Amino acid sequence: MAPRPLVDTGSIIRPRQGSIRMIQDIAVRHHVHLSDRSYDAVVAAFREAVGSVEEGFDQAAAEVTSREGFEALAHSREGRSGFMSFLPVDHGKWLRWVGIEGKCVMFVLGNPLIAQTMMRHSMAVGLNVPVRLAIYEDADGGTRVAYDLPSSLMSTIHDGRVHDAALKLDAKLIALAEQISGAKA
Repeated sequence: MAPRPLVDTGSIIRPRQGSIRMIQDIAVRHHVHLSDRSYDAVVAAFREAVGSVEEGFDQAAAEVTSREGFEALAHSREGRSGFMSFLPVDHGKWLRWVGIEGKCVMFVLGNPLIAQTMMRHSMAVGLNVPVRLAIYEDADGGTRVAYDLPSSLMSTIHDGRVHDAALKLDAKLIALAEQISGAKA
């Protein structure tokens, strides 16, 4: 069966019959902190500042029986930054197998108690929380900490309450990056 032709109506693409797809272009605010610290020191600082839910959080969350129990669980797993790491992706572990020498780890981090301040207003927030942060060594051996500001990623959600909460998340993410890198963006 041949694909149905599309009719472009701005940011909404309508197949001649069937469902509607919404397509929007957004401007993302990307921050990079150039650190004088070594890659290993910045990764260690990240791990010290951020708690971990890399193993067993989903099961533990499923076993709590109240909001208070869930909040206590979340607080017990967050680091002093208020964040927890959900998933590290160490690109350096596989890059060498394709002939690339480099150090780069990307972390998926957040806090469900922060996410709920936005998700209570729009489930669309779930696309961009938890957030991502990368620590990598550049070609000159310098260490960089990079991330996209959550408020810019969520700019398609036209809700002032989401925007205000996302700005608070921006501030927390910037503070974490400055702390671990020792540098402003």
